[in-house]
Amino acid sequence: MLQVKDIKKKFTRIDKKRKKEEFYANDGISIRAEDGQVVGILGPNGAGKTTFLRMLAGILTPTEGSIDFDGLNFKENETEIKKNIAYLSGNTKIYNSLSAYELLKMCADMYDVDKTVIEDRIKGISDTLEMDGFLHNRIENLSTGQTQRVNIARCLIHDPKYYILDEATSGLDIISSQIILDFIKKEKVKGKTVLYSTHYMEEAENICDNVFMINKGVVIKEGTPEEIRKVTGTTNLRDAFFALIGGLSNEK
Repeated sequence: MLQVKDIKKKFTRIDKKRKKEEFYANDGISIRAEDGQVVGILGPNGAGKTTFLRMLAGILTPTEGSIDFDGLNFKENETEIKKNIAYLSGNTKIYNSLSAYELLKMCADMYDVDKTVIEDRIKGISDTLEMDGFLHNRIENLSTGQTQRVNIARCLIHDPKYYILDEATSGLDIISSQIILDFIKKEKVKGKTVLYSTHYMEEAENICDNVFMINKGVVIKEGTPEEIRKVTGTTNLRDAFFALIGGLSNEK
């Protein structure tokens, strides 16, 4: 189980008068994610989703608040926890000169995966993400959707318990997007926990057990998609979000 309490992240920026000012990209976010759940982190670009997920992955350090994985505090058990995390950002770069197979072998070595299971694991991942047709092609020659599947694959190689996926399907064609969404559903059945950030509300309705809607660095609503639709009197999460922020004009 993942438990996040009152996470805040403060940054410094230059205002219109060219003076430094502090601001919170995340301002007191708390979430809970159970084993075998897909939890959506939803909101528009600039809402604070990526900052939040980077703190969960240990890339950024919270200014305030706590993060616990399975009862272990992240700050005190970072190395152990990171062995059970897979993090995918929307702009992850991978070695274009390698084939997908070579990249997976390299990642397996980095995570000290038992050498006797590496080949079987790569084959299983390739089957799951439908990579057999391009597994041995150089990454620089792959399509955007194929490259993103390779990115997902490298997250699987050490068999993590927690997936932190930031805009995993952004800009992908419908086939690649569906392959990734189907993969998430299968991992949920295995008892894995998936934190899934997206601004595609329709995707969240399809795969998420629970969602946290974020706007301007704070959680504005939490619940199942059905609960949020019901409380806002809407038929989909997109309309629910706009109902919660008071309409499109609030974002200008």
